[in-house]
Amino acid sequence: MSTVETEQTARVVVLDYLPHGRPDDDRPQYKKPALAQVLGVDAFELYECVLSEEASISIGDVIDRDGEQIDRCRAIDYDDLTSSASSEIEYAIETIIDEDEKRFVNYYNDAQPITLRLHQLNLLPGIGKKLRNTILEERKRAPFEDFDDLEDRVSGLHNPRATLIERIHEELREADLKYRSFVGVSSEE
Repeated sequence: MSTVETEQTARVVVLDYLPHGRPDDDRPQYKKPALAQVLGVDAFELYECVLSEEASISIGDVIDRDGEQIDRCRAIDYDDLTSSASSEIEYAIETIIDEDEKRFVNYYNDAQPITLRLHQLNLLPGIGKKLRNTILEERKRAPFEDFDDLEDRVSGLHNPRATLIERIHEELREADLKYRSFVGVSSEE
């Protein structure tokens, strides 16, 4: 199943499934709805969703946030995640990147200057001025086709996929980052 079916659907990856609601909820168990903590596929937003009674989901599933399995969602912060959801987040980011590799390779193809001294590529861990300039020169010759092409053509850039995963994870964890390229930024913009 592809995570990108249409641009109108708000797809999410299930990070944690809480069939008996939040453990810190003092209400009787029969009054607590089943919950899921999820990560948005498009803009990497975090949500806690109340599940419908007929919902059948598992950790790692990619579902429609506005579909029949979910009654309602609210945005949450990284610190609101359960320990289980926190441990799954990196796998969810990997799933999103693997399902739409071209979108993330295009980040390297399309990244632009932010200011006169700062480029979007410099936001990625391990990419300084020299590596950034090598990427910019190589993409002028031809756009990068996939992560393997990027790694082959840019010496010194080891595992560009993992670099993106690390940056997205950082953007999710750090609420006060000045610049964001992935979290809260729709790929349709």
